Amino acid sequence: MPTELSPTILVVEDDPTIRNLILTTLDTQGFRHLSENTGRGAIAASASSAPDVVLLDLGLPDINGIEVVRAIRSWSQMPIIVVSARSEDADKIGALDAGADDYLTKPFSVGELLARIRTTLRRLNYQSPTQGQEPSTFQNGDLRIDYTAGIAYLGDGELHLTPIEYKLLCLLSHNVDKVLTHSFILHEVWSNNHQADLASLRVFMGTLRKKIEPDPVHPRYIQTHIGVGYRMMRVADE
Repeated sequence: MPTELSPTILVVEDDPTIRNLILTTLDTQGFRHLSENTGRGAIAASASSAPDVVLLDLGLPDINGIEVVRAIRSWSQMPIIVVSARSEDADKIGALDAGADDYLTKPFSVGELLARIRTTLRRLNYQSPTQGQEPSTFQNGDLRIDYTAGIAYLGDGELHLTPIEYKLLCLLSHNVDKVLTHSFILHEVWSNNHQADLASLRVFMGTLRKKIEPDPVHPRYIQTHIGVGYRMMRVADE
């Protein structure tokens, strides 16, 4: 049963069958919810109600969902999970580059949808205590970063990282559980997004993984989204 303390989810979906499925699922899990079936309605509801998470379809009847993402991002960092039947990498990259936090392809299972929402809310809760100020350290499982000293550790041992590897690690750590596209990473780390540099990104990501992953073949920290980008996963404390 939703309470006043329950997170509020804004569902933006023009298909009534899918919208009702999502709303019923949220009800059973104790989430409060709002719903809109147009992009302009979604922008207005986001501004007036400040939901905790937005579930957004791209194929809306009035404006493209990516325009909704851009509009919300012009004034808010509220989490946006795209839920769309568009499965091409170009659509995923476009939505993520516009500012979406995650992308779920239809058809989807209820369990996967809820898992994505929980992950997004955990990231939101993790960031909220230090909102407005930069944390001096980062801890994720055995991985620890001392931002002030510019040093990273795995367990009790210091990691010997190149400047690029350290910048990649810091960028990922500041966006835990969020998929970062290749072009976003290239812009942030190399100040450009030339496709020619994509090969360099893959090489550096491979060497970084060898230094932080106990088993690089089965990564624990850095997840590859083929054709899209990378995500640092939140590791449960052992």
